Amino acid sequence: MSNQPQLDQLLAQVIAQAKALGIPVSPHISPRVQINRRAKTRLGCCRATQSGHTIEVAAVLCDAGEAAIRQVLAHEVLHTCPGCANHGPRWRGWAQRMNAAWGYRIQRTDSYQALGLRDPRPVHYLVVCQSCGHQIPRMKRSPLVDHPERFRCRCGGRLQVFPCGGNTDPT
Repeated sequence: MSNQPQLDQLLAQVIAQAKALGIPVSPHISPRVQINRRAKTRLGCCRATQSGHTIEVAAVLCDAGEAAIRQVLAHEVLHTCPGCANHGPRWRGWAQRMNAAWGYRIQRTDSYQALGLRDPRPVHYLVVCQSCGHQIPRMKRSPLVDHPERFRCRCGGRLQVFPCGGNTDPT
C-alpha cells in the first residue's frame, strides 16, 4: 500500500519523466497528491486551482502496484499541459510520447481490471458478446443494457445482457 510520501515521490518522478521528454507540464503542480476516499468511478483527477493544479487519486488506487499508480499520475499530469484539459489530440500526442518512452499504457480511460484492482462497485448487469465472449460489466441501467441490439462488440459481434443481482464479481 502506498502512503502519502510514496505518492508524492511518484508524482515528482512522473513530472520529471514528462519534463525529460520536453512535455510542457505546468510548473505549478502541487507536490502533494490528494487522496479521495469517496471516489468509486474515477481513479484520478486533475483539478485546476488559482495557484496551479492539484492531482487527486482514489484511495483504492493506493492498494495497486507502483506501475498502476504511476500510470494514473502520468495521465493526470498531462492534463496540466496547455490545451490538455480534455483528452483531445494534443493530450493524446503527449500520452503516446510518455507511453513510448516510459512503457506506460496511458489512455483516455482505464479500468480497475487493467490496473490490477478489484472493482468494488456492484455489477447489476453483464453484457456479453455472443461472438468473442468479451464481457462488459454494468453497474446500472443504460442504453446498452436496455437496448443491446443497437450496439456491437468491438469484434462486430452481437451483445446479450444477463442480470447479475449486484454481485461485485460478474464471472
